Amino acid sequence: MSETTNILVVGIGGQGVMTATEILAEAAIALGHDVKKTEVAGMAQRGGVVSSHLRFGQRVLSPQITPGTADLLLAFEPAEGMRWRHMLRPCGQALMNVGRLTPPVVDLGLYDYPADPIAAVRAAGTRVVAFDATSIAVKLGEIRLGNTVMLGAISAYLPFSADVLEAAVLKRFAARKPALLELNRQAFAAGRAAAEQAAAHNTDSAREAAVPA
Repeated sequence: MSETTNILVVGIGGQGVMTATEILAEAAIALGHDVKKTEVAGMAQRGGVVSSHLRFGQRVLSPQITPGTADLLLAFEPAEGMRWRHMLRPCGQALMNVGRLTPPVVDLGLYDYPADPIAAVRAAGTRVVAFDATSIAVKLGEIRLGNTVMLGAISAYLPFSADVLEAAVLKRFAARKPALLELNRQAFAAGRAAAEQAAAHNTDSAREAAVPA
């Protein structure tokens, strides 16, 4: 990564995209970084698409990530990950939830949902770590834990310790909903493990493909 880290978080309204970005920003601020962020929340409360830009470093002048400069793409919804893939720099990393949420524009017949958005992102040459954050959250008993699962997944790709991000997650819920503290701890750990497993699978698949027949 460069001196400034650029993270684009995308998804559907209600998935916790903006909350996740706020927690990432709080973690960066806790380490003394200059932080800028901005959101676009079209129909966010109605299940519309949401994107959130986060930039942090020693000195950051603008919150806006320009196309082709994002270090990380955190996609809460796979079609949205595909739609925003162009924002990544050539060696950028996409972390994508495989759980699908159909936006209203598809339900209304204005657009078709892509057949396999994750495969499309990979075919474009982007490095992808894909995992089922939605199912993990459901297994923990609360689908709204999906944003914490996603934060756990991205924790290994940040220019600071995962412990810093986890502390930011737990600080928020300790103050607001203490009963959810342990569940969020579990969700964070589960997301981190899922991303690690998916990345290891990618490595194994690449090795197998490189072995001559």
